[in-house]
Amino acid sequence: MEGACSSSSSSPFKDAEMEAQTPLTAVAEAFEELGRSWDCRSEELQVEPFVFACSHVAELFGCLGFAFKFAQIEYVSKVNGLLEASKLFDNLSNILDNDVKNDVVRKPGSHSRNLRRVRLGLDLLRTMFEQFLSSEEISPKEAASSAYAQVCAPFHTWAIRTAVGAGMCTLPTRDHLLLKLGDTG
Repeated sequence: MEGACSSSSSSPFKDAEMEAQTPLTAVAEAFEELGRSWDCRSEELQVEPFVFACSHVAELFGCLGFAFKFAQIEYVSKVNGLLEASKLFDNLSNILDNDVKNDVVRKPGSHSRNLRRVRLGLDLLRTMFEQFLSSEEISPKEAASSAYAQVCAPFHTWAIRTAVGAGMCTLPTRDHLLLKLGDTG
């Protein structure tokens, strides 16, 4: 599809049905489906539909170019970890309960830590796009820098924050990002 992010930076989870959609449409539809599948009676969010919805978000990182390549790789890795967890656990609460019980919540590679990092990735993109869409005057660099400072910077070392700041200069222009996202309106 013209305007969509290239397949080289798309998610390995990409569903054939979502192939013809813009990245934003695919994400929106995946999360709407997640909302419909959520069992409100038990208030438990199932792991597999959550992972499916999150998998579509990886392409949004790819649309942001080289500056977010590491974030995309990290995000996909954590979503893959949760995909593996879906073979053992039905819902997100079970993952958290198991990791708390086994005292591995803070252990690198634990399912709960992967969940936390996926959530940070979701929060980063949500915050960035909220700011980006709030005004036509805000550039992707401004929106991404502000979102990073709010969401991720508090968890990163000075060296990582410095590298991220340098990488922000490589973000696409507003028009180029909208083209990559497939927004031709």
